[in-house]
Amino acid sequence: MSLSAACALAPDLNYRPRDLKAETAALEHIAAWAGQFTPSVTLQPPCGLLLEIEGSLGLLGGIRNILESIRRGSAEMGYTLTLACAPTVAAAWLLARAGSEKIITGKRAIESAIAPLPVAALECGAQTLDILDAIGARTIGELLQLPRDGLARRCGQQLLCELDRALGILPEARQFYSPAPHFEAALELGTEVASTEALLFAARRLLMQFTGYLAGRCGGVQHFNLVLMHEDHADTLLEIGLVTPARDLDRFVTLVRERLAVHALAAPVYRIRLQADDILALAGASGQLFPDPAHISGDWVKLIERLRARLGADSVQGLSPRNEHRPECAWQTIMPGTRITQVAHPPRPLWLLAAPRALNEVASKPHYRNGPLALIAGPERIESGWWDTGGIMRDYFVAQTPDHSTLWIYRERRQPGGWYLHGIFG
Repeated sequence: MSLSAACALAPDLNYRPRDLKAETAALEHIAAWAGQFTPSVTLQPPCGLLLEIEGSLGLLGGIRNILESIRRGSAEMGYTLTLACAPTVAAAWLLARAGSEKIITGKRAIESAIAPLPVAALECGAQTLDILDAIGARTIGELLQLPRDGLARRCGQQLLCELDRALGILPEARQFYSPAPHFEAALELGTEVASTEALLFAARRLLMQFTGYLAGRCGGVQHFNLVLMHEDHADTLLEIGLVTPARDLDRFVTLVRERLAVHALAAPVYRIRLQADDILALAGASGQLFPDPAHISGDWVKLIERLRARLGADSVQGLSPRNEHRPECAWQTIMPGTRITQVAHPPRPLWLLAAPRALNEVASKPHYRNGPLALIAGPERIESGWWDTGGIMRDYFVAQTPDHSTLWIYRERRQPGGWYLHGIFG
């Protein structure tokens, strides 16, 4: 009926204009998510997908396990669907369009399965449906009993070809969907949201799509963005970083929860968007038949990620040596989990003072805490940095105190000279 007639009958009717572009985008996102079950996914606009799962049956545990995983994942993303399975594409599509959730495994059973379906499940025009209704063919079974020549004259050859494709008499070529090289998906919220828990619930739907997309591409990410959109305020960008590439849903949800927990919303959110540009190749992890608990690594990676999400990326860093002779410049911060490159250096103390501390010199010997130091190794001459303002000229020694503590000291070779404490060995 018209919108005005509907509003007259239901004054409180809540309606929205149809958005075909949004429907197409949603269908493509579901197709990308479904790539984790099979690479052979075909769009069937405006509201259908066709998945060729024969090659995945052994890997994913059979038809019923695959269909149950599809149903469960779709529900978590907020979609309801009708699932049907048949040896031919057209038969499966007819069953789904008619709302008949059957699993047909042999071609001989196709005709008996589609015979009770109404002819309205066929993709034919209203004029053809009127002709079939006039001659009393209301089901596909009744349609199959009619003479083919007369049916072709009245309804066209296209109707017969559709039936033949459903029965497996004619082959059917399909163009498979190819997901985009980058991921971007948005979700319109039903109302403005100011609660982080409600935002996490909505973000989980996008993350579900995201992990399915990554699984279909055998990929992972080490960084993605969650954008919160406000009506009267600039968009809020939340950057989510991982220590190692991953595509684990629970891991993503945990990081987003930690990030939202420490972020104060500047304004209510009406829309969220998830985007990731750098998709990395990520093979599945190989398990062990008899895992050894002694060699199972801890969850330090997840701990680092949660700390970075809660405290900020700059607050949690790793340390690595740098190929630099000056001790105070011979280290650098790195991303936690980054492989450390070994640098050839003589032994260095683990504890380096923030600034060298002057030592007393008595009878040409350096003293520390009123006691003389015994030089047990050295000198190691370091002259570097002449090209900038931080040049040094020092002779380093390993020294020992009377109570057998080990220090790293040096003699300044430039005027006015003197001894300095620079580090303490553990």
